[in-house]
Amino acid sequence: MATHPHASPSYINGHPATASQLNPLAFAGFAHFTAMQVRCSRVKGLDLHLDRLRNASLAFFGRAPTDELLRSYIRMAIEKGASDQSLTVTVFSPHGEFTADSMAVEPAVLVRTAAPSEGPKGPLRLSAIEHQRPLAAIKHVGEVGKTYYLHQAIRKGFDDAAFVNERGHLSEATIWNLVFWDGEAVIWPKAEMLQGTMMGMVQRQLARLEVPQRHEPIPLERLRTFCGAAVMNSWTPGIAVTAIASHTIDEARPFIELLHKAYEAEPADCP
Repeated sequence: MATHPHASPSYINGHPATASQLNPLAFAGFAHFTAMQVRCSRVKGLDLHLDRLRNASLAFFGRAPTDELLRSYIRMAIEKGASDQSLTVTVFSPHGEFTADSMAVEPAVLVRTAAPSEGPKGPLRLSAIEHQRPLAAIKHVGEVGKTYYLHQAIRKGFDDAAFVNERGHLSEATIWNLVFWDGEAVIWPKAEMLQGTMMGMVQRQLARLEVPQRHEPIPLERLRTFCGAAVMNSWTPGIAVTAIASHTIDEARPFIELLHKAYEAEPADCP
């Protein structure tokens, strides 16, 4: 039986989580996660989410929950919840603080449910901040810098912030991947960053649609050569970006439509 649409239960290792179990997680800094959108009780890019959780678990804990176990936890949360919802799957040490002793213990899995989200409508204007996320290839918790720079951007009149690495190249945004359009090809930043699951879905479907794609270093001054820009994450395959720092970019609606077309082509699975 489905839960009330406004309820947002959480589960640890397949069992309803209690407040006493969740409280320590508010201060836990050694955990990683993936976020997904559930529509009609199905998930797109489930293989990419499982790959992310497996690889990050091996990097953090030296061991990983099996794909079958993770699927069962995700499936249970979907079956007990609304057909449309947001899910966040977090893998963490059940002992809270990660110590040498806890390395011998299987990591635990927290599945949190929430209302479905489509993200902001946009277009967005981004500030440019020199910042490199630590362990950028892993989607981990405790990244205070992302929220700090988001707040700084809003105070300066922007909607969000994009990050520039030590070489002066754009990498990603606070909770987004960046993507650009030169009129013929989709251009992805070549930099150390998180390979988003939405990014992975869009990339493989653009390849199937035979749309040219390239990975290239993108300094700020190169923005004047682009005729479109967007951000994407688990919420959406594309929200238009019309400015990064002082550089304005045209709102290329055909480009945004192309990103959404690629996402629509991605099949959805039942866990």
